[in-house]
Amino acid sequence: MWLYKPHRLPGWALGEEFGLEPGTWVAGQQVAALKRLGFDAVFDTNFTADLTIMEEATELIKRIKGDIKKPLPQFTSCSPGWVKFCEYFYPDLLPHMSTCKSPQQMLGALIKTYYAKTKNIDPEKIFSVSIMPCTAKKFEAARPEMSDSGHYWHKQNMQDVDAVLTTRELARMLKKENIDLTKLPEQNYDPLLGKSTGGAIIFGATGGVMEAAVRTAYYFITEKEPPAGLLNLTPVRGLEGVKEAAVEVPGVGTVKVAVCHGMKNGRQVLEAVRKGNSPWHFVEFMSCPGGCVSGGGQPRSAVPPSDEVRMKRIESLYKADSSMVWRESHENSEVLTLYQNFLQHPMSELAEELLHTGYEDRSISFKQPKAAAGSAGII
Repeated sequence: MWLYKPHRLPGWALGEEFGLEPGTWVAGQQVAALKRLGFDAVFDTNFTADLTIMEEATELIKRIKGDIKKPLPQFTSCSPGWVKFCEYFYPDLLPHMSTCKSPQQMLGALIKTYYAKTKNIDPEKIFSVSIMPCTAKKFEAARPEMSDSGHYWHKQNMQDVDAVLTTRELARMLKKENIDLTKLPEQNYDPLLGKSTGGAIIFGATGGVMEAAVRTAYYFITEKEPPAGLLNLTPVRGLEGVKEAAVEVPGVGTVKVAVCHGMKNGRQVLEAVRKGNSPWHFVEFMSCPGGCVSGGGQPRSAVPPSDEVRMKRIESLYKADSSMVWRESHENSEVLTLYQNFLQHPMSELAEELLHTGYEDRSISFKQPKAAAGSAGII
């Protein structure tokens, strides 16, 4: 059984490979194209973007309240390029990293557990393919710790995600099969793991993860819907390298957040945290300039990549968010059903097992081994 789980971002960029303007929405045609390629089910990774927010917001609240003994600020963990950067160059700051897996990896684990159980499918017969805007997702899927579905079933050699293709690679596959995306009717994602909110849609823009998390964290703390300002958190939007905002949350006080994209900007924030000069509670990091919309696997509509193309893609995400009936991740009915029928609640024992992970100090890769006595060192 072939299962395909696209990140919603190819739905805003895949059309560029077929002559459409950057930011053109083609997710429905993308589903139809994948069915023609032979995939049995097509899910939306934005479903687990909402799930990531549920887990990440809960973790943030626990850190702020001192319920878990982990330092602030909490770092986001959904950009695998950023995670690997931190593992190599700032391993001393890894305790700040959220333990939440990325949406890709959460969905991979759920397809082979929750979906397989619900549909009475042998998980070993599932081959899960993820289409992503990001080349670093290939490394992420191959990490040995990303095999929690195998641990759940006590199966060896079962990765949560079996293969990752980029947006450009998918376009090449479609063209090879003479499938013209622009001529296909729209089809819906398959149910159970297919619904998403506006909070999930903006995940792909720099500042989007932060904005979505703040919306839901506010609701979790106050049990009230967030004010209009949190549905349009403009200070964290745009292409400025480092952005900051302060959010007033009743019962907690001022929550200070920061957003940075591109690792040159990331270093500024990391050095401040390392020196103890950080005023923030929560920091979003994106490896790619502009966020996932500009991932290394996206169409090359401008060479070198231009801010004009980035902004067209980003603006389309915010436009879609503003038109959604559900704009907050905690409103997603399929996510709530998942908790009710399977996970119980955010950061439950099972949620920790399937949706959370750990990190590795990779800085040793840059340390030169000592030369043996009587031998010359080789540089």
